[in-house]
Amino acid sequence: MGILNRILRKESLERYLDSDNHLERIIGTKDLIAMGIGVVIGTGIFILPGTVAATHSGPAITISFILAAIVCSTSALCYAEFSSALPVAGSAYSFGNVIFGELIGWILGWALILEYMLAVAAVATGWASYFNSFIAGFGIHIP
Repeated sequence: MGILNRILRKESLERYLDSDNHLERIIGTKDLIAMGIGVVIGTGIFILPGTVAATHSGPAITISFILAAIVCSTSALCYAEFSSALPVAGSAYSFGNVIFGELIGWILGWALILEYMLAVAAVATGWASYFNSFIAGFGIHIP
C-alpha cells in the first residue's frame, strides 16, 4: 500500500501558492499569442492541408479547420482556467499533480516533452522539403 499511496499522493494547492520560487513574468500578451500560434500551427499546416484538399476533400477542408479551432479553443479555455486557479510555473505537470496526483503529473510532464520532440521532427521534415524545393530552383538536386 505504501507504493500506491506514493503514486496517488496529491500535492497541496497551498504548498504551490506559498512557495517563494516564482519565476519573473516577462512574457507579454503579444508574445504569448505569437508563441501559442507558432506551437500550434507549426509547419504541418502548410504541407498536409494542400494535399488533402487537392486529392480528397476539396473546399470542405474549411469545415475541418473550423471544427479544429473550436476544439482548440475549449482546450485553451481549460488551460486559462487552470492557470488562473494555480498561477505558478509548471503548466500541465503542476495542474495534474495538484488535481490527480503525482503519477498523472509525471505522465503529463513527459507527454509534453515527447510532444515537443515530435513537433520538432515534423517541423524539420517540413523545412527540409521546403529547402529542397528552394535549392532545386538553382539547379541543385538532393535525393
